[in-house]
Amino acid sequence: VQLQASGGGLVQTGGSLRLSCVASGRPFSRDFMGWFRQAVGEEREFVAGISWSGVTTIYADSVKGRFAISRDNAKNTVYLQMTSLKPEDTAVYYCAAANRIQSSMALKSRYGYWGQGTLVTVSS
Repeated sequence: VQLQASGGGLVQTGGSLRLSCVASGRPFSRDFMGWFRQAVGEEREFVAGISWSGVTTIYADSVKGRFAISRDNAKNTVYLQMTSLKPEDTAVYYCAAANRIQSSMALKSRYGYWGQGTLVTVSS
């Protein structure tokens, strides 16, 4: 599967961005999808995840109430709506796909497919 993330850019503190990730190459609709991010000099960390039906969503504590993950299976696309952005949200954001749900979907090892990343920069 190929995952193509887009939507990153430069935004001021308090601003909003919506990231998109389009999947191709294999059936997408049953995958659990996640967003991760990696700041310079930091480990890649979990941001949000969503089940194939959209019923189950999970978030890192640092983004709860500010970010929302959603998906459109007809378009093979998962979204990450980011609001109230802070400078500490600056990172390269990656989407990822897992072909089955396991415990602890916040772990990178649960995901077998990764996109190339899109850079989000939040200025203070």
